[in-house]
Amino acid sequence: MTRLGNGQRFPELQIPAIGGRGTLSLPDDLAGHFGVVLLYRGSWCPYCNAQLAAFRRAADTLQWLNVRVAALSVDDEETTRALVAKHRLDFPVGYGADAGKVAEVTGAYVNDAPGEQRYLQSTGFVLAPDSKVITAVYSSGAIGRLVPDDVAGLVRYLRDHG
Repeated sequence: MTRLGNGQRFPELQIPAIGGRGTLSLPDDLAGHFGVVLLYRGSWCPYCNAQLAAFRRAADTLQWLNVRVAALSVDDEETTRALVAKHRLDFPVGYGADAGKVAEVTGAYVNDAPGEQRYLQSTGFVLAPDSKVITAVYSSGAIGRLVPDDVAGLVRYLRDHG
C-alpha cells in the first residue's frame, strides 16, 4: 500500500451512493473542478460527523471556488442515509466501501482491531481539476483531517498564484 503523493492521479473508485446518485465514480464525478474526497470512519465517529457537517456549512464558499466534495465510508446504506439526512449533506456520499480495496489504491490507514468492524481511518484528498492530487491528509486514528477553511485557502492560493 502506497500513499498518494502530490501530482499523482487519484485512482478510480466505484462506490454505491446515497440520494438517487446510483454510483459515486471517483475521480470522474469531480473532474473539471477542484475536488475534495473525504474517507470517513463511520457515522458513529463524532469527529467525522463534525467534519462532514463543516463541509456542508461551507458549501456556498466551496461552490464559489469551484470545489466539489464527495465522501465515503464502509457504513451500510441505511446508516449512511440517516447520516446524510441528519446533516443535510448535499454532496455525494458513498456507502459500503471495501476498506481493504480503498486502502490498497489510496494508501488510507485501516482499523484492523480484533473483534471490531474493519473501517477506513479519516483520509482527505484535494484534487486539481485534472484529477491529480494536490494534497493528501492521512490520519492513523480519530483526529487529523481536512477542514473546509484549509481547502478554501489552498484553492484561493492556487487560483491567485497559478
